[in-house]
Amino acid sequence: MNSSKAVKLTFVLLLAESLLHDIGWSPQSAITLFKALTRKQLDSHGREKRSGVLQCPTPIEVDVVLSMNLPSNTEPSQIIDQLRMSVQKVVLLSNFSNDVMLTRLNLTTVCLSNSTEGQQCQCEEQYAWPCSFCDDFGACNNETTETCDCINGLPSNGQFCELQSLFASCQPPPPTPPTTTEVDIVLTFPDDADPSEFIDQLRMFGITLSLPENITNEVVLESLNLTTTCQPNSTEGQQCQCEGQYAWPCSFCDDFGACNNETTETCDCINGLPSNGQFCELQSLFASCQPPPPTPPTTTEVDIVLTFPDDADPSEFIDQLRMFGITLSLPENITNEVVLESLNLTTTCQPNSTEGQQCQCEGQYAWPCSFCDDFGACNNETTETCDCINGLPSNGQFCELQSLFASCQPPPPTPPTTTEVDIVLTFPDDADPSEFIDQLRMFGITLSLPENITNEVVLESLNLTTTCQPNSTEGQQCQCEGQYAWPCSFCDDFGACNNETTETCDCINGLPSNGQFCELQSLFATCQPPPPTPPTTTEVDIVLTFPDVADPSEFINQLRMFVITLSLPENITNEVVLESLNLTTTCQPNSTEGQQCQCEEQYAWPCSFCDDFGACNNETTETCDCINGLPSNGQFCELQSLFASCQPPPTTPPTTTEVDIVLTVNVPDNTDPSQFLNSLRIAVATLSLPQNIPDSLIRLDLTTTCFIMTAGVQQCRCEDQYTWPCQFCQSFGSCSNELTAICNCIDTLPPDGEFCELQTSDSICPANITTTFSPPPSTSSTISDSPPNPNPSLFVLPVSFTIDMNFDPEFNNINNFVNMRVNMSIMTLAPVHIPNLLSAELINFSAGSTIVNFNLIASEAIEDSNVDDLLIAIFNNLRDLFPLVLDSVEPLSFQPAEIFIEQTLTVICGPPPDDAEFNEPFTAEWSLNGEIIAEDAQHTISTDDRMSTLTILNFFFTDNGFYECQLIDNNGIFRQRSPEFMLNETPRIQVRPLETSNLCQVGQTVPVACSVQDPYIVEFDVATSFDQGPSIQYQHMITNCSETDFRVNCQVINFTEFSREIRLRFLTNVSFTCVNDPIFGNGLLNDTGRAVCQDEGDVGQMTAICRESGEWEDEEDNCTNQRIAELLLQSSQLTVSGLEDFLDGLNSTVVDLALEVAESPNDIEAIVRILNNVGIFVTTTVSNITTSLIVLNPSSIEDILSTTGVLTIEQAQESWDFLNARAVTEVLGTRIITPRNESISSLLLFSLESVTSRFINDTLNIETPLVLLNKTTFASNFGGDFNSTVEIDVSDTGAITTLTVLTFESMDNVLPPRDEDNSTGRAINGRVVLVQSDTTVNNITFVFDIINQMLRRPQCVFWNFTLFEGLGGWDDEGCTLIAMDSETVTCRCDHVTSFSMLMSPFVPAFPALAFITYIGVAVSLASLVICLIIEAVVWKKMKRNEIAYLRHISIVNIALSLLIANIWFIIGATIASQRRRNLDACVAATFFIHFFYLALFFWMLASALLLLYHAVNVFGTLTKQKRLAIGFCLGYGGPLIIASITIAVTAPTNTYIQITGACWLNWTQSRALLAFAVPALLIVFINIVILLVVATKLIQSHISTNDVSEDTRQSLKVIIRSLTVLTPFFGITWSLGVGTLIDPRNIGIHVTFALFNSLQGFFILVFGTLLDRKVRDAITEITRFGTTSNDTRRGRKINSQGQKVDTETTQPTDLTNSTTGIHSNFLSTTNAEASSMVPSREPSEGSNT
Repeated sequence: MNSSKAVKLTFVLLLAESLLHDIGWSPQSAITLFKALTRKQLDSHGREKRSGVLQCPTPIEVDVVLSMNLPSNTEPSQIIDQLRMSVQKVVLLSNFSNDVMLTRLNLTTVCLSNSTEGQQCQCEEQYAWPCSFCDDFGACNNETTETCDCINGLPSNGQFCELQSLFASCQPPPPTPPTTTEVDIVLTFPDDADPSEFIDQLRMFGITLSLPENITNEVVLESLNLTTTCQPNSTEGQQCQCEGQYAWPCSFCDDFGACNNETTETCDCINGLPSNGQFCELQSLFASCQPPPPTPPTTTEVDIVLTFPDDADPSEFIDQLRMFGITLSLPENITNEVVLESLNLTTTCQPNSTEGQQCQCEGQYAWPCSFCDDFGACNNETTETCDCINGLPSNGQFCELQSLFASCQPPPPTPPTTTEVDIVLTFPDDADPSEFIDQLRMFGITLSLPENITNEVVLESLNLTTTCQPNSTEGQQCQCEGQYAWPCSFCDDFGACNNETTETCDCINGLPSNGQFCELQSLFATCQPPPPTPPTTTEVDIVLTFPDVADPSEFINQLRMFVITLSLPENITNEVVLESLNLTTTCQPNSTEGQQCQCEEQYAWPCSFCDDFGACNNETTETCDCINGLPSNGQFCELQSLFASCQPPPTTPPTTTEVDIVLTVNVPDNTDPSQFLNSLRIAVATLSLPQNIPDSLIRLDLTTTCFIMTAGVQQCRCEDQYTWPCQFCQSFGSCSNELTAICNCIDTLPPDGEFCELQTSDSICPANITTTFSPPPSTSSTISDSPPNPNPSLFVLPVSFTIDMNFDPEFNNINNFVNMRVNMSIMTLAPVHIPNLLSAELINFSAGSTIVNFNLIASEAIEDSNVDDLLIAIFNNLRDLFPLVLDSVEPLSFQPAEIFIEQTLTVICGPPPDDAEFNEPFTAEWSLNGEIIAEDAQHTISTDDRMSTLTILNFFFTDNGFYECQLIDNNGIFRQRSPEFMLNETPRIQVRPLETSNLCQVGQTVPVACSVQDPYIVEFDVATSFDQGPSIQYQHMITNCSETDFRVNCQVINFTEFSREIRLRFLTNVSFTCVNDPIFGNGLLNDTGRAVCQDEGDVGQMTAICRESGEWEDEEDNCTNQRIAELLLQSSQLTVSGLEDFLDGLNSTVVDLALEVAESPNDIEAIVRILNNVGIFVTTTVSNITTSLIVLNPSSIEDILSTTGVLTIEQAQESWDFLNARAVTEVLGTRIITPRNESISSLLLFSLESVTSRFINDTLNIETPLVLLNKTTFASNFGGDFNSTVEIDVSDTGAITTLTVLTFESMDNVLPPRDEDNSTGRAINGRVVLVQSDTTVNNITFVFDIINQMLRRPQCVFWNFTLFEGLGGWDDEGCTLIAMDSETVTCRCDHVTSFSMLMSPFVPAFPALAFITYIGVAVSLASLVICLIIEAVVWKKMKRNEIAYLRHISIVNIALSLLIANIWFIIGATIASQRRRNLDACVAATFFIHFFYLALFFWMLASALLLLYHAVNVFGTLTKQKRLAIGFCLGYGGPLIIASITIAVTAPTNTYIQITGACWLNWTQSRALLAFAVPALLIVFINIVILLVVATKLIQSHISTNDVSEDTRQSLKVIIRSLTVLTPFFGITWSLGVGTLIDPRNIGIHVTFALFNSLQGFFILVFGTLLDRKVRDAITEITRFGTTSNDTRRGRKINSQGQKVDTETTQPTDLTNSTTGIHSNFLSTTNAEASSMVPSREPSEGSNT
């Protein structure tokens, strides 16, 4: 059998290995599993074989069943094919053990689910089922073949297919004769379908169907006929129509009714479908139907009523209806039986003005005359015919022909009648009716009457009769006016107002429903007052209920006194008189939580009540005056005189009970116990008996006294006439081995509680027992600790309980009352509750309240339940004497058992044990880690049903710890504790990716991953993923591209409320802009990508936008450390009790993560907001204990200062720079401006100012590494040196002042140095000091140590939170610079806040510098304008020579660029000088300044390249147009590219321009200034190199000077001269700019830089234009002759080579191959001429000299 199992297992694993190999998995796991599972079996067989003779393996056939659950989208045939292949590929192993060998592996049977949810079991090739199986189970698809290879089921005996060779061929069953079966097929169509279309298609299908048709081998379809079609009819029933040659039985037309009541020879359509399922049959089966006898025609008149919409004009419809009746051609056949012979319009009805109807007769029609009398003629018109009435007769009658009626007689003239009309006016609820009534009275008086209302109606009088107003009962009081009154009966029916009775009824409580109003008083007789009503006496029971906490006796006594002193009778109302008030019954709670209802004096309950409810305390008296309960029928005590005396119950004979009472007496050491015993004997002897206990105490005997001997053993001696049983002396030992005739003293107290009994004749012990007596020794006076257990067979259990009172060492004195009473309780109750107890020993009392320690010694192990019972009994016994604490054996109950941050926790305490005497009401007191929990917004406490519940609305780490609950009644405490309950760390689920887009390709897999920190485990919520663990992966296969959005959640197992969603988007026919980004993945243009935080300890997410560049840009990182994020969450829900722990936790977290926090702007921002929330909390929250604002203790203060210090460390400076820059962008961008829109740095300072105001009111000196706190109190003047860097002096406060000073070591890393003027270059050059005072300080002096000695121009400032629209900045209002020396700066201010000192790296104030700058800029702008004017004047002259033309283009663009740059610089300076910079304008100014300054340098580079081209000519021949294009592309294209890239890179992060100061490129955040400095200085360097190259070429050249024209040579000389001067000039200028940064105090450098920088335009004018001789000649020529005459004297001709030459020269102008001539010609120029500032006037081209 074991071998068979091994073979099965082997087969499964081999097959699994093959399958896994087929799909690409490693088989190692399967082999390992096989080894692990089979090792035990194989080893056991191996041991057997080693001990015996080796035998040959025995062949065994084993059937192996593989059950596979295939996915719904998997084709089983594929798996089976793979299985066949795997079986073929399995490599058979050798012997698995000495007796197991696998020799063959065949696949025989495959079972799949069929359509009937059963199985089809198919045999593999060469295998078959026994033929009988096809008969028993049924062949698949009922196929019959020679072999049974497929059956419908799997045999239950586990048999499978076997080789076909084992079976004979199966005999087919005898053929079954065919049978014909008719089948009715019912087709049902949807409600919204058109049945006719389906029926036509079905008819066509029946016609075109080729029959017969084999349905199966046994079923042949021979004919298909459509017989019946049923459709819904208009009555929501059915019409069933027979097809073609089919019909219903004739009786069906009678029973169901023929369709449309048609009668034909055949019944082919009926109204319904027979319930028996019968359908139409061939007509030939039925005889022709007999038609019913013809019915004679009848004439019927039909009234047709047409109703029109309310908003329609009836006249239009009526006119159309008249026209329809005229044009209708009659008669008209409606149906075969109904003919319309005439159609007449008789009556039209329309609404009238009274919302009724006017019914008008048409043409020759009229109403009966009586109708005009009954309904009233329209408009009261009277004619001979009644053609219009006010209404429509209810009997449905309409107008008839006038000829049917006689003419109507007009009524006799009616004399005028007087009609009284009641007018009811209703006023709004909020109106004052009296005002309206007064106005109405005035209107009636002033109205001029009579007044014609209409021709027939005249208003003769108008009287105000009745006014009704709401009364206090929400009803109405209707008052008659003046001479009007109500009928007297109305005062009886409705009640007179205020129950007043007068001779006239002029006011009633209500308005008569019949619409009647007040009438003239003269119409009524005087009202008779009602006969006096005899008074009636009514008894009223009044029940008073008192609060549970009240003492009922006090109320009852007061109530009795009230009843006695009440003066009666007392009128309650006019009709109600209080004649007597008697207190009859008082009910109070009794000890069983029921009630005792006591009758007052002279009152009693019926005697039966004492029997039914039980008399109080079971007392029986002649009257039943107290019962246990209150009758449910509301009955109370009644006068005793109403009841007969109660009969006492038959007397019960008294019973005698013996009770053993144990008195434990601790006597002093020097006292003789016999004295106490004698006193006790005397007390017992002199006691007067019987005594009511309440039962009769008839005898009290002293029987037994026990003493503690010096050895700690008890001796228990019997009193006179009492003895122990003789066997007790044998079992326990007689005292001192005494042998007497009776056993009267033994060496212990029996554990069963038995005491000495009366001596009898049986008390004599055997004669061989003799006794001696020795007096008991004195008792010990000390209580020692429990000694070691000398007897291992004894069980010693230390036990303790607590008394809630202060410990006193005297408690350990055995004569102390507490000691004696507690010891007595222990000694008395321990034997009762502890089985097999030998002794109970009080050890001592110890501190901790007061703890009682005692030992229990027993002969067997002591059960915990018995100890619990003992402690409960001690609690019940002592609770009335001492405030005992009963500790619960069960811990507190927490719901839920595991808690996460901000979840709600419920802690349940109680109830106390049922047998503990714990009384209600009680109070509940909860504590956490020994601190009382007070109710607040986060903690609520409720009590109910002997239990208390603590609810923590939002659980945070400050709620961690040990919880304790005390339920306190009058003198007992039930205490329940908990083990340490801790907040679980929130799972941080990290997923990859969070969201991504992919191209949809069916079959492709997309991997997703998820992880969580220990000890949590995650899983995916998809059915195809089974992976679980701390880090898991899932491959999502794309099966259908119609699924464009796939979402999967990664959730924490057992805590599914923590999950994170992964979103995969699958797109088709798209091209991604951003591709395969490692963080955000793929994205389309402008897609927003989301990704998880890169640091596993962070929470939040990252976002970015896919831009045209193909990169994810505008990245936003919203990730914050989880611990800090949870602290931020808790900071908005702080409590007084948890504040100290919160601040301690905040400091610990920030210190632990100091470097991580410093490098994370998000973490810094979160911590600042935490401190701000703390500041808000401590300045607005009132303590429940002190009823005043919260005061922070030194420990919390130090936590705050330490946390702040971490935020200011050097490593945090870059984070603060980012936060400050972002704040500026927000304020100047889209953020709404408020007075307190602090930046994060400003908010930090504000939070510290808030917190500082709530420091403890005591002298403090707290020093942390980066923040120093000093708090002191002084009378008038104060001086102090803080951290040796700041001195503070305060004078003349005029009162006792408490001054708080915070000195920050590195706050300059946090606060930006911007001041109210928004000037640049400032730096915080002294410690930042925060000063607060509880009184007004008008004179405070600071002495700051200078930090950076290189800075000057100090400014005394304070931080103004309102500057820059709430961003905050340094302000000098109220602060004055007093003195400055080389190391310190002294400031004086007239207020207290946060102070420091700003200094500037720029040169100190030098008046001449400003003048130099202003004059230089003016000269520069004027020079540039003159330069451009000159170039414009001489432009035509310069175009004649190509080199001169190109050079002047460069000069013009250089001058133009510098001019525009200077103009934009002035605009930028104006923008920067404003109090609030326009950010967009400043950005624009910076861009253009940057662009045009760069253009200046690039055009200089273009000039240098022009020189290089003509000097070296390494670029080949370039046309003038190409050189112009290159020049403009270089001169403006290069600057445009650099300026655009700079703004594109830095603007999204708001680091393009300086945060404060001038509108210029940023340096501190983005180093954008390098985009100007590097190209400019690089161009200067290139130009110098070009000049050196050209000079070298010219020096080395020895070519003839005749190869180049004088004009060309002159142009190149000018280029060299201008570059030689301007290039060093601009290089020196910007080098001086660098020098101002290196040595800011050097006035010479500043003056030189200002001079060079402001005179750039002048240098361009001089060296670029005026020193060009051609320009000077052109100006001279224009001045002398004008441009016109000059042009006429110039001419050009064509030389023999076809070249254009000037008429006055013979030198050709083609320079293509003349560069060498230039070199030699340039060398022939004298040095004096080359270096001259004003060249000599030599003849040149175009000159007339």
